[in-house]
Amino acid sequence: MGLGVADSGVGTELGGADDLETATAVFTRVRPRLFGIVYRMLSSVTEAEDLVQEVWLRWQTYDRSTVVNLEAFLATITTRLAINVLQSARKRRETYIGPWLPEPVDTGADPYLGAERGEALEFAALLLMEKLTPNERAAYVLREAFDYSYTQIADILSATEPAVRQLVSRARKHIAGERRTPVTAAEQRELLTTFLAAARSGDLTALERLFTPDVTSLSDGNGRKGIARTPLVGAARVAKFLQAISTWFWDGVEVRWAITNGQTSAVLCQDGAVYGLLTVSASTEGIDQLLWLVNPEKNGAVSIAG
Repeated sequence: MGLGVADSGVGTELGGADDLETATAVFTRVRPRLFGIVYRMLSSVTEAEDLVQEVWLRWQTYDRSTVVNLEAFLATITTRLAINVLQSARKRRETYIGPWLPEPVDTGADPYLGAERGEALEFAALLLMEKLTPNERAAYVLREAFDYSYTQIADILSATEPAVRQLVSRARKHIAGERRTPVTAAEQRELLTTFLAAARSGDLTALERLFTPDVTSLSDGNGRKGIARTPLVGAARVAKFLQAISTWFWDGVEVRWAITNGQTSAVLCQDGAVYGLLTVSASTEGIDQLLWLVNPEKNGAVSIAG
């Protein structure tokens, strides 16, 4: 399995690698990066944690004396397992009830998420990456989020360097072609705050001004009662819907804040319990996505700022 994987740039040569204590220290140091790779591949905190644990179990029993570079080897195992899991995860999502959204990751608690860079982490990027092939997604994540060289990625994917360059190029073109210029984190929070005020009051005009013409409202509840199972599209339609529910939805709702996927989310609490998360994706043209994460299984790990 690519025992001669090129140095990742943070590699540790074998030396005493057959010693479990050394192997444990290496794994502990590189684990945040492995989690960061897998999360961006699968868009699921739960699945990412399970996969990294699987890598750890394999690592303990592997003949480490055959490994040239420990950290590069672990990245290779992790990425290849993630590709396999991604293929099966897509089949499972076919039975998901209503829109499927990424499971939020609490970047307030872990602001770096094991990465040197924050690319491929925001909800908008993760949703666009769902349309990539597993190999395109892996190559894009390794290159854009972790700055692996094309040679290193070729080793990890058992591909040629020209093939990897093509994978990354196709992924970049797809994402750039569908994504508008994103706003800064501060601007995104300001838009979310302004949106909440307009949504609570049911101010139709204010809502429409915040939205792009093709704004989409997506609610991920996996069949939860009272949750829309189809997307709402268009500024007028979304604004009218929000105006209609403003007379009852926000009663007793307390809004707190969390930092998820590098941006601000509103944590909606009812009777002291978390009802769900609400966040927006926005460009310089306005809010283009409303994301309602109300599947209870996805929101448990998010910490509330108060």
